[in-house]
Amino acid sequence: MADVLALPVMRDGAPRVLVGGAALDAGVRWVHASDSAGVARLLDGGELLLTTAAAWPRDARSLRALVRELAAVGVAGLVVELGDRMPRVPDAVVDACAEAELALVALGAEVKFVTVTEAVHRALIDAQTTALRERQELHELFTALSLRGAPADVIVTETARALGAPAVLENLAGEVIAVEPLTSPVAAVLDRLPAPASERVPVQARGVRWGSLTALDGPAHPAGRLTVLELGATALAFGCLADGEAEWTLLAYRSLIDDLLGSRFARIEDVVARLRRLGLDLGERDACAVVVRTAEPVDRIRARAAGEGVAALAARRDGVVVLLLSPPRGTLTDAAARRIAGTGVPVVVGPSAEDVPGLLASARTALDLAARSSDDTGEAVRRAADRPLEQLVAALGDDRRLQEHGERMLAPLIRHDRERRGDLLDVLGALVAHPGNRSAAAAASHLSRSVFYQRIALIADLLDADLDDGEVLAALHIALLSRPRSVAGRP
Repeated sequence: MADVLALPVMRDGAPRVLVGGAALDAGVRWVHASDSAGVARLLDGGELLLTTAAAWPRDARSLRALVRELAAVGVAGLVVELGDRMPRVPDAVVDACAEAELALVALGAEVKFVTVTEAVHRALIDAQTTALRERQELHELFTALSLRGAPADVIVTETARALGAPAVLENLAGEVIAVEPLTSPVAAVLDRLPAPASERVPVQARGVRWGSLTALDGPAHPAGRLTVLELGATALAFGCLADGEAEWTLLAYRSLIDDLLGSRFARIEDVVARLRRLGLDLGERDACAVVVRTAEPVDRIRARAAGEGVAALAARRDGVVVLLLSPPRGTLTDAAARRIAGTGVPVVVGPSAEDVPGLLASARTALDLAARSSDDTGEAVRRAADRPLEQLVAALGDDRRLQEHGERMLAPLIRHDRERRGDLLDVLGALVAHPGNRSAAAAASHLSRSVFYQRIALIADLLDADLDDGEVLAALHIALLSRPRSVAGRP
């Protein structure tokens, strides 16, 4: 109705809205012109009725009954052209339209109803043509995404962009697999689910339902908001048929862990909300990160964590599995960590965390400690809490000054190893890892004691340092720890 009133031909009639508000949001399906008091029986609903009211009754009771009949059949609105027969719209008509929430407009100037009809019908046909074109473009978009095997988060993002409104994909357990908030905070979007004004469609195919795709309230779409959602849900269903539902969960965990480790979030509340919707609530339990170097499938490790009663998110990154765990306080013993990780693989447990910054520090510390660990398998569980110096360096790892200091301090050894393909950095690493026990350090270096001592003497000469001085060894240890390393643990 509001669009009809904006047409030039309607503005020429000096329209005055007598009943508007929400009533002007009613959709107009067609235009019908009639002065008959019994016109309601000829209508199917959605029509805009144009009338001069020439044949309308005069008494208030009959006028109210006429309006109620029009509202009952679902008329979109009523436009009355004022004239000698009806110089003003009777109060009974205004009151009845207001009660029925039926739009009522009075025209103060004469217009040709046929011109109004043509203009409205032309607008309707244009809108239908636009809708068909939009549907075709959307169909091509989502078909292309399906054929390319686009992941679920890409499809959700394209759905949100097409709608101009946030979109959320959930699995049957209510876990948020992907969210595209557009300009809204993620936490605000997730807190509004399920929103009264939202639209939700199932993601299903061949009688199997995997989840639902939801769009929060937003602008109207030429093709229809529900049509856009259904096309997005169909593309998601094709992905599930091709890759399986498990890929959804892996995607959700991988995306969250990547965003956490890469600090790709503007608000801590957004990460908290995403963690909570994946079953990990930082407000109820302490959390920590665990890094496992294993080729075992991630879902199998998660299943073992669930068997231990531990909420877990897991993703594979650069040859290791990163787990974010939320066990009951004090229950993640070495034995429990080993049962979750599996036998015969290196396991590193990060420090406990109560919030997102702490969880980020726990993950980075565990990854850093895992990167500096040997590739040997074993049953020992390494805990970052037992490595305070490595925790310190991990916490300061983004400080360029620390890295530059380490490079300057170790420069003679770096240059020697590069030019002569030497192993002085490895030897120094073994020395600081076994302070006070050079026999163990020599064994860790896989060198005889005599050769090891020769290397130590050369290191002392190149650095012009006393390697028996505890402060010097501590500084060298920090310098080694501050050097960037791959997950494989090589300098």
